Amino acid sequence: QVSVLYFARSAELAGLRCETLSVPRQITSLQLWEEIVKAHPRLAVIRDQVVFAVRQEYVLLGDQLLNLQPGDEVAIIPPISGG
Repeated sequence: QVSVLYFARSAELAGLRCETLSVPRQITSLQLWEEIVKAHPRLAVIRDQVVFAVRQEYVLLGDQLLNLQPGDEVAIIPPISGG
């Protein structure tokens, strides 16, 4: 189980700020994103803009293999605009 934290637009789309999800311990970053989108299909619209962080380290969506431990933190950070 991992803790998923949603920020800004991802929190709006998911309808919550954090939750615990059960996912395989070995999973690619893209598969992890797909598991999260399965739980919250509205997140699919930000797929190409989202920044993904696992244990406070940025991860690109792709075939990078993650070795998750129970309680690991996964953050979904959409692009932040400002001026």
